[in-house]
Amino acid sequence: MVKENEVLASLEWRVNMPSGSLRILAPEESRQTCRFISKLQSLVMGIVLNIREFFEKAWTLAVNEPKKVVHCLKVGLALSLVSVFYYMRPLYDGFGGNAMWAVMTVVVVFEYTVGSTLYKCVNRAIGTCLAGSLGLGVHWVASQSGDRVEPFILQASVFLLAAAATFSRFIPTIKARFDYGAMIFILTFSLVSVSGYRVDKLVELAHERVSTIAIGASICILITLILSPVWAGTELHHLISTNLEKLADSLEGYAAENFRVDGSRNVHQKDSSMKLQGYKCVLNSKAAEESMANFARWEPAHGKFNFRHPWKQYLKIGASMRSCAYCIETLHGGLNSNTETPEFLKKPLNDVCMRLSTSSSKVLKELSSMIKTMKNSTNLDILVDEMNSSVEGLQNTLKTFPSYQHIPTPDPATEEAPGGTEEASLKPTALSLMEIVQMATLTSLLVEIASRIEAIVEEVKELATQAEFRDESSKKSKQTQTNPIGNDGNEHEVTMTTLQKV
Repeated sequence: MVKENEVLASLEWRVNMPSGSLRILAPEESRQTCRFISKLQSLVMGIVLNIREFFEKAWTLAVNEPKKVVHCLKVGLALSLVSVFYYMRPLYDGFGGNAMWAVMTVVVVFEYTVGSTLYKCVNRAIGTCLAGSLGLGVHWVASQSGDRVEPFILQASVFLLAAAATFSRFIPTIKARFDYGAMIFILTFSLVSVSGYRVDKLVELAHERVSTIAIGASICILITLILSPVWAGTELHHLISTNLEKLADSLEGYAAENFRVDGSRNVHQKDSSMKLQGYKCVLNSKAAEESMANFARWEPAHGKFNFRHPWKQYLKIGASMRSCAYCIETLHGGLNSNTETPEFLKKPLNDVCMRLSTSSSKVLKELSSMIKTMKNSTNLDILVDEMNSSVEGLQNTLKTFPSYQHIPTPDPATEEAPGGTEEASLKPTALSLMEIVQMATLTSLLVEIASRIEAIVEEVKELATQAEFRDESSKKSKQTQTNPIGNDGNEHEVTMTTLQKV
């Protein structure tokens, strides 16, 4: 028994000692290790979620705008075709290492729209040819003047021509059309002048580089014109018509939000909140409109657009739309302000303001449809007259609007009646200055928006005159001429209907 107890005690000591030692050594190092592992896991999960979110956005962009996916495929095809000059031995022997200039030309020149690609190709060709010819001329003059004077002539020519070309980029007309060409001129002339000092066969080198650049530019032009072309003029035309619709929706959404009838606050709330943000797209589209109009001038005739289509008129329409959008932005700022116009003050003007906002929105939508279809509208003048009559109605209502409102207020004399009942008397109460200013600002902005919409109408009519929009009446007359009643079937139909009526 004694031996068994000793054995058990020794076993207990052997079993219990490691657990005690673990409690003593249970450290903060294990806690720090756990924290490090948890932070590492959260970091890895964050990276994975960001990558997943990126691919989801890329997929959404590809689904919503398939033209951009096609553009990426066109760039890949152009680079593959140009690379043949570098991979195939006979072509490489003909062009040598200068075949890489064709690849660089495709990378630099190929753009999303046809106009931008043509703009860069023409500018690159003009800049390269002009700089190459001048470089060869300067090199010949410098070589004839002796070895000592040659580097000074080359350096002076590089300094003067580079400074002059850089200054030309600040001139607005040259910057708008030939900015890229001026930059290519500086690059090419510097390369020709500097390399000509050490290269013997300069003419052959210049010829090979010009040839490879021409090949790369030609491939870019052919692919962008043949395979699903994206025209800058069409994009600008669609952008202007869409912005007019967004401006109309924004004005209509403001009217639905501010002049709604009691009890309809939550009806179509999501749709009206989306419409309210339409004016922001108009305010942020200036740079896109200017670049598209500049590129559209380089494009050939396509679709409904002739070669000399008045693209500058679209910029004037965009400027008029932005001036109108600024007023709508001010109106929307009143919706988000802390102080609101009281209902008793706004109620007498609800109908006239709602009528004016609706008629103005109809005019903008009619203008959008007119630009989209490129047809003169017969309803435009009627809608403009309706908008002007709404403006006159609002002004007449303001003239008859009282400066004092009868609001129920407690009268101290009748506050404690003998019978213990309290009676309220109607007393004229003067409006506060802030309430009057808010209402005056609202009405004046609506009138100003109507006047600026008239300016948009004038610009759109000018576009219709310059672009020679078709008339709807002429189209209807053509349809009646192509479908005469003299046919047997139609004549039989007409006689049957007349007999039925009789």
